[in-house]
Amino acid sequence: MLVASLLLWALLTGAWPAFPTQDHLPAMPRVRLSFKELKATGTAHFFNFLLNTTDYRILLKDEDHDRMYVGSKDYVLSLDLHDINREPLIIHWAASQQRIEECVLSGKDGNGECGNFVRLIQPWNRTHLYVCGTGAYNPMCTYVNRGRRAQATPWTQVQVVRGRGSRATDGALRPTPTAPRQDYIFYLEPERLESGKGKCPYDPKLDTASALINEELYAGVYIDFMGTDAAIFRTLGKQTAMRTDQYNSRWLNDPSFIHAELIPDSSERNDDKLYFFFRERSAEAPQSPAVYARIGRICLNDDGGHCCLVNKWSTFLKARLVCSVPGEDGIETHFDELQDVFVQQTLDVRNPVIYAVFTSSGSVFRGSAVCVYSMADIRMVFNGPFAHKEGPNYQWMPFSGKMPYPRPGTCPGGTFTPSMKSTKDYPDEVINFMRSHPLMYQAVYPLQRRPLVVRTGAPYRLTTVAVDQVDAADGRYEVLFLGTDRGTVQKVIVLPKDDQELEELMLEEVEVFKDPAPVKTMTISSKRQQLYVASAVGVTHLSLHRCQAYGAACADCCLARDPYCAWDGQACSRYTASSKRRSRRQDVRHGNPIRQCRGFNSNANKNAVESVQYGVAGSAAFLECQPRSPQATVKWLFQRDPGDRRREIRAEDRFLRTEQGLLLRALQLIDRGLYSCTATENNFKHVVTRVQLHVLGRDAVHAALFPPLAVSALPSPGTGPPTPPYQELAQLLAQPEVGLIHQYCQGYWRHVPPSPREAPGALRPPESQDQKKPRNRRHHPPDT
Repeated sequence: MLVASLLLWALLTGAWPAFPTQDHLPAMPRVRLSFKELKATGTAHFFNFLLNTTDYRILLKDEDHDRMYVGSKDYVLSLDLHDINREPLIIHWAASQQRIEECVLSGKDGNGECGNFVRLIQPWNRTHLYVCGTGAYNPMCTYVNRGRRAQATPWTQVQVVRGRGSRATDGALRPTPTAPRQDYIFYLEPERLESGKGKCPYDPKLDTASALINEELYAGVYIDFMGTDAAIFRTLGKQTAMRTDQYNSRWLNDPSFIHAELIPDSSERNDDKLYFFFRERSAEAPQSPAVYARIGRICLNDDGGHCCLVNKWSTFLKARLVCSVPGEDGIETHFDELQDVFVQQTLDVRNPVIYAVFTSSGSVFRGSAVCVYSMADIRMVFNGPFAHKEGPNYQWMPFSGKMPYPRPGTCPGGTFTPSMKSTKDYPDEVINFMRSHPLMYQAVYPLQRRPLVVRTGAPYRLTTVAVDQVDAADGRYEVLFLGTDRGTVQKVIVLPKDDQELEELMLEEVEVFKDPAPVKTMTISSKRQQLYVASAVGVTHLSLHRCQAYGAACADCCLARDPYCAWDGQACSRYTASSKRRSRRQDVRHGNPIRQCRGFNSNANKNAVESVQYGVAGSAAFLECQPRSPQATVKWLFQRDPGDRRREIRAEDRFLRTEQGLLLRALQLIDRGLYSCTATENNFKHVVTRVQLHVLGRDAVHAALFPPLAVSALPSPGTGPPTPPYQELAQLLAQPEVGLIHQYCQGYWRHVPPSPREAPGALRPPESQDQKKPRNRRHHPPDT
């Protein structure tokens, strides 16, 4: 695993690998596929049911039921994980017309705000889901019966969409007597409708983070109509309803909730804590509009205080999450806008790896970064000093006074407080300290104190992240899937290099939506090797690998360095660790085709594109060459005659090298010959394309286009074949289609006056004698 290998490397060598710096340019993808090209591969499927809805969000993935649950405006969707277009189960759950009208009268937008935007789907038990929506600024929640089976069963209320049964139901409809309730496997229970306050926001633009644990719902949410009262709430269940201290900016200061995750501290269940990831306005710098990323935590068995903080969290703590790039002058460039969090589980459930996406908060500097955090570092910060304001300038300092017992933030009945069964047993000094000191003094830094991935100067920002662990022939690798605000998904791996640096490889970048829209949510299924992506315009699921897109040669497959792919002797295909075939070739760490592809490398040169081009002396010619890999070094070699030695073309006045090929300006007759475009990567060189360029004189081209002026320029019938290099040109001009084009051009040029800027020697058709005669017109003045 990459994170573990980096830690081991640092301990053994005593040096931290250098990460990409601020001026690091975005990596170029080895393969870039448009939405049309992605569909042509057959590895992606777009949810194509025409529903009058927007704002799709993947809210729950259930591997046991083989279903994925998606919320959108007025709809709850249950989609098949194997094929999201196969037997989708759709519930129409809209707000009442009266509620929509009241929402519009309050000044809200009828389309973008006054709808029931589903924002929460949590598993209640094996047969039911707990679902909440904004309800046109009147949050509401209810239960959805999903049954015990993943497949759909027929019933009477089937709505046909685009000629296919969507099994859509209206939440306001009652089942008919002809369809017994027990036959339904995905329907809403309207009689169990309840208020969603404290569970779902009023405003659909405000995000929420939630977790349903032991039939108790924990949610970070705004709980009022105006969107000013943010809280971390606990509702449902048998325990007392709890929340954060109201209107206390030290606890929460205009937060945006991102993610919630239960991470146990030990084998003792009373130590279990729920972690919230969010961003908020900085309380440390009240005079500035700075936004900080935060990680907060609470104990699941928190009952609040007995006289202070009654029905409020008495174990809530928070710390800053730092993701920054140190500059050469020592000043760090911070990425403070937390956008998404992915928790990568490990064999030890107490120590998952945290991946987080950040963007810069300034308007001048635009950038994104991915940072990785360990639970050991997070716990160390929460066990460290508390932030405290003191001194003449009332600045933030570590608390140095007497620490009350038990330590603030400790869970009751846990490893360190076995005798205290409830937080109500805590002394008043502990509760009072917690109310005024929720912030930790130290910040949580990422591994190696640097980002894993940096994007600066890019025309996009990262929005989401998902991580998959892949077993390859030379080890286990973490593959990052990064969503952007341009509607694309990037597949990235980061490898350690020999010179104590990290090398980022962008394996591919694909457009996942027909109409580009920012990626909102993303989830991954390693079991099914699928990635599921949602945005405002729809849902797409795509395979984690497209090995054939790398090329048809062993060298192309090896140079791609994709842990999912290997050369099987015939093609680049999916690598499986259980395969025993000797011909499977893979080298993710080094990507060395010289060693891995012995006996197959000849195919790389056989796949070179060969073509013939003609140019006219004095004009320009463009020779196209685009290697499969943007990381390859391209060289152009020139050979005038077959027996001559090839020489490299250098950048000169008449030769311009571009990313697409070679531009030759002001062609000369000596430029004729064979041009070979070669690509070199990891010391492996192969020919991409060969172009045989013929340069024709202007007089010869003029004679071939306009035979009345120079009949002798082209061979007449019976005089034998024309002499090179004009033989192929003469054959081309002899085609009937060329004659029709020539007639059209002659007629067009008769009616187009010469441009005043036209060069004296420009090629124009000769005018016949009758063309030179003036034509009689009605308004010509009489001759004098």
